[in-house]
Amino acid sequence: MYLTAIIDWYSRKALAWRLSNSMESSFCVECLEEALRKYGVPEIFNSDQGAQLTSDVFIRALMKYPTLRISMDGRGRALDNIFVERLWRSVKHEDLSLKGYGTLVELKQGLVEYFRLYNTERPHQSLGCKTPDEVYASATGGGACIVDKFSQKQSSDGLSEVTAQHQSAS
Repeated sequence: MYLTAIIDWYSRKALAWRLSNSMESSFCVECLEEALRKYGVPEIFNSDQGAQLTSDVFIRALMKYPTLRISMDGRGRALDNIFVERLWRSVKHEDLSLKGYGTLVELKQGLVEYFRLYNTERPHQSLGCKTPDEVYASATGGGACIVDKFSQKQSSDGLSEVTAQHQSAS
């Protein structure tokens, strides 16, 4: 089974998710369209370079929105996709490995419950022990500033300057 999700980087809220038994792009496009319909179009949509997310059908779905900028992580840039990777770790360790679903119906029902819990009840340390829903609703207490330890450079006054990457994307 393949799982895809659209998350808000600022709040870590899972906006939409889909499960599929094939690697076709259609389930990713459905997930994208649900997130955009429910939550609006972000300034930037960031993804990794997975086959579904670089497919013509997925890119065309993104290009329907002229104000949306498409950002794809570079190869070998694991930190670029850290928020969704943390989500996958949480899903695996807090749900899938503990419950060992036996059927597809059980898996889908379990994921519905997990994502509800993840967004509404589970406090996140990185969000000041608030839930993603609380941060999303208030637009305070989140943040998607990723400091790349390899992008430090010396400024003209000799002090170390850190280049940060800011993205407000689904």
